[in-house]
Amino acid sequence: MDFLDYIESRRQENLNELKDFLRIPSVSTKNEHKPDIDRAARWVADRLRGAGLPTVDIIPTKMHPLVLAESMEAPGKPTILFYGHYDVQPAEPLNLWTSPPFDPTVRDGNLYGRGTADDKGQVHIHLKALEALKKSEGKLPLNVKVIIEGEEEVGSVNLWDFVIGNKGRLKADALVVSDTAMLAHGVPSITYGLRGLNYYQVEIIGPAVDLHSGAFGGAVPNPITILAELIAKLHDKNFHVTVPGFYDDVAPLSAKERKALNSLPWKESEFRKTVGAPGLCGEKGFTNVERLWCRPTLELNGIWGGYTDEGSKTVIPSKAFAKISTRLVPNQNPAKIAKQVERYIRSLLPKTVHCKFEVLSTSKPWVAPYTHPIFQKAIHSLEKGFGTKAVFIREGGSIPFVTQMHDTFKVPCVLLGFGLPDENAHAPDEHISLENYFGGIKSVASFYSALAQP
Repeated sequence: MDFLDYIESRRQENLNELKDFLRIPSVSTKNEHKPDIDRAARWVADRLRGAGLPTVDIIPTKMHPLVLAESMEAPGKPTILFYGHYDVQPAEPLNLWTSPPFDPTVRDGNLYGRGTADDKGQVHIHLKALEALKKSEGKLPLNVKVIIEGEEEVGSVNLWDFVIGNKGRLKADALVVSDTAMLAHGVPSITYGLRGLNYYQVEIIGPAVDLHSGAFGGAVPNPITILAELIAKLHDKNFHVTVPGFYDDVAPLSAKERKALNSLPWKESEFRKTVGAPGLCGEKGFTNVERLWCRPTLELNGIWGGYTDEGSKTVIPSKAFAKISTRLVPNQNPAKIAKQVERYIRSLLPKTVHCKFEVLSTSKPWVAPYTHPIFQKAIHSLEKGFGTKAVFIREGGSIPFVTQMHDTFKVPCVLLGFGLPDENAHAPDEHISLENYFGGIKSVASFYSALAQP
């Protein structure tokens, strides 16, 4: 039985195993889920052993463990390093889920649950592809290294320290990642560009304590009001970011790339349906594809302060908070942008308040040429899995590890995504298409097999 037949024969078994993985609430940002994180790491390690990798280690870090595995039993063949993560986003608000987030459920050809698309489902695709090659051929046809982390959703805090200290163990001929999405249903895709990400927290501090709004209102600064006024000044009416110098280093798109990206079968009607808002908006002078993939942004991710519970409590709050992110594009330097954002925010504040500005995480943007032969093998492998030709796309999200590995090892990075734009990653009712899941296993197994050939 060849590996494609083997994969087809194991559809239900593979799906049941993925459900077991998804039932582990490995939420990396909450301390109460530390036992679940450890359980997920052990689960991944066990499945890697089952997939035929003889060396598997669970490596403690200052926060959450890494799982590192390898099979170096194909002398003369290429070595690939596969990266993924087993941690997931919090599931709240729970009341917006149709079915419980950690009780994976199949509906209308999709598997619903936290982590289905980001990234447990996509990690599992690779585990099952490796297992199929091992079981059908007796051994893996190429050398494989795997690193699965538990901190991606909190900024990969400890991953890079490990990489720097273990370059020899991680050296490979190519990096393979599945943590992105396809362009659309039925359009298999290879991502060749990612935006970078800076994440900030702003704290505005006014009175020493919350004050009675009747006794003190009208004579003291209100941090919520001041924060709201500040936020309103971060964009102009054309949705340009007003931070001085923000666009100075942005690499312009070539006419050829701009034409190629805008010629993709990207449907604005489907995008509008996914968004669900009455209308779209964005930076003037650019198409929506360009805004999503190739332009930098500044977004408000959260704002809070004062009294927000049921009923009324008439206070002037002592503090107000906001979380802000900037997505960055090639040639923008995260450290430089962080300084520019902080300087501008402080310049907008009155002397009646103090400001605490924190940079919670940073990552560089990444874009790569896709002329390397490995990308052609990826194209043909996706066609085997999905029966249609793949396209090259860019992605608006960020994967810090890709940029770090590319800069350190100077090897091709191949991003094979099997999610979809409407998969609700980071939101209620996250899901993965079963067609993409099963097609992904066939595609990845075909890709690994093809890489072993001259």
